[in-house]
Amino acid sequence: MKKSNRPTVADLLAMKGKRQLSMLRVVTLEEAEASEAARIDLISVPFELLYDPQFRDAAPGRFVIPGGDYGQIGATTDEILRTAVKMRAASADAVYCAAGLQTIRRLRDEHIPVCGHTGLIPSHSTWTGGFKAVGKTTETAEFVLKQVKDLESAGAFCAEIEVVPAEVAAAISVRTSMLLLSMGAGNGCDGQYLFANDVLGLNRGHYPRHAKVYRDLAAEFDRIQLERIAAFSEFADDIRSGAYPEARHAVSIGEQELSKFLKNIDAK
Repeated sequence: MKKSNRPTVADLLAMKGKRQLSMLRVVTLEEAEASEAARIDLISVPFELLYDPQFRDAAPGRFVIPGGDYGQIGATTDEILRTAVKMRAASADAVYCAAGLQTIRRLRDEHIPVCGHTGLIPSHSTWTGGFKAVGKTTETAEFVLKQVKDLESAGAFCAEIEVVPAEVAAAISVRTSMLLLSMGAGNGCDGQYLFANDVLGLNRGHYPRHAKVYRDLAAEFDRIQLERIAAFSEFADDIRSGAYPEARHAVSIGEQELSKFLKNIDAK
């Protein structure tokens, strides 16, 4: 494993109010390696990537917060704690948790850094009206503030704040000691969080309002697929026509050895 110089929770908290942090959701070793080379501050990864033995060689210096569907790590506090301990042992720097405050307190009691979630929480969105902004009214903005204060009191050190009006998120950010990582919540928070799929232009469906596409890798992969099909087709055509294999693609045997071999097998 490569030497790690990645920041600690204390390092990140010391940056609050000083500069914006960058964060990406990455799902492959190649994306993790690119995040390392680009010096992205924090990365969110699926559990299977965290457990890949090559992962930390790809991203030794990144602060890693594994996360996934809530149900993947269990529904009870004990199940989530058990999985969190395993993830920490596998080099996670913190764990994402959208479970109840009791669970977050339990993780904090075991000194496991927790990243919470506020605003639009996909797994809880039925309570806030589905996949839409949260905090556009006084009542719902106060609800987001309460969520943040509850997470802070429970011991979370940071939280993703998703699709909340920028003015509301900025006002909340200066009123909490936690780091607030904005996903579509403006630049008044402590960091900006996007999915690598969106940044790379790999999302073939709907792009959220807050996404910014920096490359069109979907088109590049389409071009590569056409090249792959063309190469396979030419290979098949060569086999049918006899153009492959040529003499240079095979090994040969000396004439005397071949003659002796053929004589021996014909005699049997």
